[in-house]
Amino acid sequence: MATFLYKLGRLAFRRRHFVALIWVALLTLAGVGAASAPAAGNTSFSIPGTEAQKAFDLLEQRFPGMSADGATARVVFKAPKGEKMTDAVNKATVEKTVTQLRSGSEVASVADPYTGHAVSKNGTIAYASVKYEVSGMELADSSKDALTDAAQDARDAGLTVEIGGDALSATPETGSSEIIGIAVAAVVLVITFGSLLAAGFPLLTAIIGVGIGVSAITALASALDLGTTTSTLASMIGLAVGIDYALFIVSRYRAELAEGREREDAAGRAVGTAGSAVVFAGLTVVIALVGLSVVNIPMLTKMGIAAAGTVAIAVLIALTMIPALLGYAGRRIKPAGQKSRLLGGGRTPRKPGRPNMGTRWASFVVRRPVAVLLLGVLGLGAAAVPAASLELGLPDDGSQPTSTTQRRAYDLLSEGFGPGFNGPLMIVVDAKGSADPKAAFAEVGDEIKGLKDVVTVTPATPNKAGDTATITVVPDSKPSSTTTEDLVHAIRDKGADIARKTDSQVLVTGSTAMNIDVSQKLNDALLPYLALVVGLAFLLLIVVFRSILVPLKAALGFLLSVMAALGAVVAVFQWGWLSGLMNVEETGPVMSMMPIFMVGVVFGLAMDYEVFLVTRMREAYVHGEKPSQAVVTGFKHGARVVTAAAVIMIAVFSGFIGSSESMVKMIGFGLAIAVFFDAFLVRMAIVPAVLALLGKRAWWLPKWLDRALPNVDVEGEGLRAHAAEEQKELVRA
Repeated sequence: MATFLYKLGRLAFRRRHFVALIWVALLTLAGVGAASAPAAGNTSFSIPGTEAQKAFDLLEQRFPGMSADGATARVVFKAPKGEKMTDAVNKATVEKTVTQLRSGSEVASVADPYTGHAVSKNGTIAYASVKYEVSGMELADSSKDALTDAAQDARDAGLTVEIGGDALSATPETGSSEIIGIAVAAVVLVITFGSLLAAGFPLLTAIIGVGIGVSAITALASALDLGTTTSTLASMIGLAVGIDYALFIVSRYRAELAEGREREDAAGRAVGTAGSAVVFAGLTVVIALVGLSVVNIPMLTKMGIAAAGTVAIAVLIALTMIPALLGYAGRRIKPAGQKSRLLGGGRTPRKPGRPNMGTRWASFVVRRPVAVLLLGVLGLGAAAVPAASLELGLPDDGSQPTSTTQRRAYDLLSEGFGPGFNGPLMIVVDAKGSADPKAAFAEVGDEIKGLKDVVTVTPATPNKAGDTATITVVPDSKPSSTTTEDLVHAIRDKGADIARKTDSQVLVTGSTAMNIDVSQKLNDALLPYLALVVGLAFLLLIVVFRSILVPLKAALGFLLSVMAALGAVVAVFQWGWLSGLMNVEETGPVMSMMPIFMVGVVFGLAMDYEVFLVTRMREAYVHGEKPSQAVVTGFKHGARVVTAAAVIMIAVFSGFIGSSESMVKMIGFGLAIAVFFDAFLVRMAIVPAVLALLGKRAWWLPKWLDRALPNVDVEGEGLRAHAAEEQKELVRA
């Protein structure tokens, strides 16, 4: 592989105009596609195989005009102080608003608060339920505008009016902190390279790669039902790995120049060696992201595949556009150790010959491996302790910022009708096989009324055929609480008993039940997913490092860092530590897809540092150095760049903590802290300590396996043979 990539790097260096033209054309094509594509909204949410989804599907069959998956809105009214919603003036305002809402072209039904018993006991709060014929993603802007206009007219009449539900779901805003993250990355690159031009290359190529990836996602969003969070995730990961991959190749190019090589040859060797590491690091990220499809949640699958596509683009750009840009830069890119004149180049070093920080740190670890290993493991173990209290759930309007109308509507409903009113459960009774459907419906209602944490059970509403009915149950606790989850399980347990008595089927659905089912599905899929991703990456790393113990150590180190990161997420978003600093307005359960998502993404990113750092050690060991010295050599050449890459990733991910979307905020924080733990505690401390303790055993591989494995030559050993062959040909000529 190293020889192939070497030739590719030289070709891109020579044919730089052609390479640059291709990437600019791709960016333009993707941009035009994005600009001409219809706007995307929130992705439709379906969870195959869950009881909640089965109930939704049954409702579509038995209640064809119900629009079970249609968008909903709750327009919540509050009377001025000292007044009630039953006062004549306020009642007239609400009825006028209801009439106005019914005129919408996509509206299926509007429930009047006064005929539907939707006024609070104290008379100060009321709500109108609006049901649409289409999902929130398909809802036209004109329908959303009509909804907000109707609410504004009621506000102008003197009422407090807020809107809840999924009809007004908005695109999450990441805020200016994302730009700050990119700015920090730029500063780190300038410090690392000592050159504004060299620092600009990774940023430029990463932005182009993300531009192509996100534009392609936007262009296909409507056709493939991709939500706004999909492009946010793709940009988050694509930007981070894009900068890192380019950083490693530019850094290796400057190191090759420092050894006296010609610029074209240096570009080829940089792509042949560092580029090989980029390919395998990218493969581990792609495996981890595509592997999310095993969970069988369509939304998560689409997010993973879209982000994996952006990572693949980042790899291709690093392998081709970076050497092309190096060709354009010519002598303005200085060899390693030299700075541009603008940043102090040409000055005499203060302490010539002094080992760099990476060498000094690695030498210390090699001398004290046991102490470093124990401190690293204990530190990560302490950070992981909060993970034992992990509670999972999916965000609802109660987790929205208080500045949003959805959150204010949620709070008003809780005030007027109780916290459980924001997450009613829908019971679907399928009595098609029952001899007495009406008796079955009544039996279900009576059984549920006797359960704890139940406030209201509405009478059964049968369909036209009379063989299926819906019952609404209002819990006493908020939707995301464990008490509500226990109630869902209790109803399902009762349903099993009722099914035996009445030959009917009882299904629990609604957004709250769907969230509970999603959490359970994700929990059940975590171990199989972990086994698949870690197993495939383990096999890949055996091929890269030609070792059994090095990949095993990499996988165990990853588990430490991801558990510590989950502990930090629990401490901030569930316990509320530093919640003010992170602008977390509402603490509660951790997003249910966070553990499996963090496993996937963090594993891929963790393997980046493993590959980049340990391939340098492997390269030194293969070329004859002792194991302990190879560790020091690997840090001498790789520690500075890995540190810069980690700081850049942390900065980019931290930028998403400023998002208005709680899921994006949590993902940004989780990935940033995971990269910190993995890069600085696992890869920079635990890895060299373990390798120092193992010595030659670290690179042991059974002979039969060595013969069976393909030789991918990440160390660039084939380049020496290739160079020797070229030298012989020159001598013959």
